[in-house]
Amino acid sequence: MFTQTDYSGTRTEQYSMLGKQLDALLTGETNRIANLSNAAALLNQFLERINWAGFYLMEDGELVLGPFQGLPACVRIQVGRGVCGTAVSEKKTMLVKDVHQFPGHIACDAASRSEIVIPLIKDGEVIGVLDIDSPELSRFTEEDQKGLEAFTEILLNHL
Repeated sequence: MFTQTDYSGTRTEQYSMLGKQLDALLTGETNRIANLSNAAALLNQFLERINWAGFYLMEDGELVLGPFQGLPACVRIQVGRGVCGTAVSEKKTMLVKDVHQFPGHIACDAASRSEIVIPLIKDGEVIGVLDIDSPELSRFTEEDQKGLEAFTEILLNHL
């Protein structure tokens, strides 16, 4: 059973603890939706100053809303469109300090000002993305990117 942990230490140590918690939480469970749901809930509890954390999953050539924590969101996103679609088409993490400066940004929540999107790549194929939004400009750092990319690698082992 999951119990909340004190996230003390450096940010790198905190992300390491988060990864261990995710692994323990998902070990033994094979249901993809359950695992994505718990991963979104864990991120929402761990990350401060965010207003949305969740997943979009590839389905019939487009991203479709998956498990998340936050306000209702856009349901479908075309590959190549917005931050999420660009992460899929480029197969790389998108760290956006100001979403209003990102060409073609899709504003699901007008309060969002910065965003990080990490593609979920399994066997060389993008199966979805992790999307996290914040109401603060420049909320996400390269340290967050490294920690969240490590988080998604652990998650992918359970999908």
